[in-house]
Amino acid sequence: MSLLVVGLSHRSAPVSVLERASLSTDAQVKLLQDTVAAEPATEASVLATCNRIELYADVDKFHAGVAELSTLLAQHSGVGLEELTPYLYVHYEDRAVHHLFSVACGLDSMVVGEGQILGQIKDSLARAQELHTAGRLLNDLFQQSLRVGKRAHSETGIDRAGQSLVTFGLEQLARGADVGAWARGKKALVVGAGSMSSLAAATLARAGVAEIVVANRTSDRAERLARILTEGDDTQALARAVPMASVPFELTRADIVVSCTGATGTVLTADMIAAGLEGRTGEPPVTRPVAEAEPAAGETVLPSASAGADDTCPLDLSAVQPGFSVMGEAAVAGMDAATLEQHAAWAAGSAVERREGRRAVEADAELIGALAALAASTGRIPERRRPEPVEEPPRPEPVQFLLDLAMPRDVDAAVHRLAGVRLVDIESLADASADAPMAADVDQVRRIVSDEVAAFGAAQRAAHITPTVVALRTMAADVVAGEIARLEGRLPGLDDKHRAEITQTVRRVVDKLLHAPTVRVKQLAAEPGGAGYADALRTLFNLDPETVASVSRAEESTEKAETEGRHD
Repeated sequence: MSLLVVGLSHRSAPVSVLERASLSTDAQVKLLQDTVAAEPATEASVLATCNRIELYADVDKFHAGVAELSTLLAQHSGVGLEELTPYLYVHYEDRAVHHLFSVACGLDSMVVGEGQILGQIKDSLARAQELHTAGRLLNDLFQQSLRVGKRAHSETGIDRAGQSLVTFGLEQLARGADVGAWARGKKALVVGAGSMSSLAAATLARAGVAEIVVANRTSDRAERLARILTEGDDTQALARAVPMASVPFELTRADIVVSCTGATGTVLTADMIAAGLEGRTGEPPVTRPVAEAEPAAGETVLPSASAGADDTCPLDLSAVQPGFSVMGEAAVAGMDAATLEQHAAWAAGSAVERREGRRAVEADAELIGALAALAASTGRIPERRRPEPVEEPPRPEPVQFLLDLAMPRDVDAAVHRLAGVRLVDIESLADASADAPMAADVDQVRRIVSDEVAAFGAAQRAAHITPTVVALRTMAADVVAGEIARLEGRLPGLDDKHRAEITQTVRRVVDKLLHAPTVRVKQLAAEPGGAGYADALRTLFNLDPETVASVSRAEESTEKAETEGRHD
């Protein structure tokens, strides 16, 4: 059997796809059950966070496993397989181990070095254990990943390379200002009472907010979180719980709103936020034009031609009318045919980078070529005229700050266009974190991961041969017992003292003969490519495969009982 992981994350897929592919708790349970019921897999675990969905499995066939796991992810996420496939990544055996260890250390997180992923890995393992979908391999893998993650945080300064997603989000809201100074005295509304929302509430309390209101569908959880915040020794914030129905009113009071629920639809609509702003200011909020607003997730906002020019572009983009794409006619007005043809050649090998998702939209070289042909046959396209400068109205300072940490999103993307609001969500966090500097400690963590992967692989290969070694020693003990019994039949007058001495002597001989080869075979099996030594040992000593399998099952049953005992 071999470890396989199939998944998608913020590194492989746009947030819009991650959002649609997100799995509810019930969907994760059904996915695990269907995975172990599938033919290629015997164990399974799902790691689902706000920026990744990964399915781990122990499979006996690589290609069949990839196909089956990809299909199951598509079925349970609701995203069609053809649409999902381009965003999926696959890791196998040692690469799969390396990937999970890197994830556990925070190297693959949206904010490098954040430690919250360890709790999410622990929850993933606990769910698989509860559903009995995690066997020896995944139990060993996930438990070791937790140890590796803790080692990375304790032995290096990886924590300096990044923070939790909550802290990073608050820094983005504060636009680089000190979060404590920015948050001090403000009123906060936290929607949701799960682990992420609780972390956000605790972070805000330590930052010095004056009041925290917790809203949650389950009132008990909201009240418990409010009580914890109130009783904390390191905060002075007042905290209280309210039902979800009170959220519209609380929006008229809150300076900071953090939302992270498990809802599958929008929790805070643009109308709710607008009404809250009107309640705060006494005036209806202004909706900014799309060109002025921060782009909402999923929107395609092409830059205006006047937004800056590529040094290699033959067009004078600074003279182009604002509001038009560089692919439009305004960008080529006044150009003669030769210049247009030159620009068409340039555009064929260049791209205009979109602000959303950092994806590139290729310039339409055919359109520019057609314009060149038109210019050649009819003369010049009307001359370019530098537009008169237009005075833009000043944008109001935000009076409300929203941090949306949910996946799928809790806050309507249209809120980006409300004047007086600053919204930071998973997508804008992904853009911001892409340019975050990497700490030198990251290299040290990578070395730790590499060493731990090698050690884990060696331990797994050594464990793979252990049942065969045990079966060999059991067979040798049976041979000794049979020969002693036959000796007693031939020498019925043998007294107990001599019988015990002879038995002990024969056992020592057998142990000495087996010691060197069994120790050596364990060493060889621990090396890369050593899996074949178990087969060789079974063949050389004609061991019954069922005996080896029964030893393996007995060991797994013992380990399972010990694991369940620790969780009781």
